[in-house]
Amino acid sequence: MAALAWLLIPLIAAVGGAIWASWAARNRTIGDVTELAGYARFRDAMEKSHSGSEAL
Repeated sequence: MAALAWLLIPLIAAVGGAIWASWAARNRTIGDVTELAGYARFRDAMEKSHSGSEAL
């Protein structure tokens, strides 16, 4: 019975590693579209605020 327990430890570790790898490789690009749009608006606003300050 002890040999069976020692064989189950690597099996459990392999299953846990496979679950973690599938979780780490998931597609997380759903929220990027709104974040990129917000960054584009920020960049446009910064360009507009500096356009009139060249009179120094």
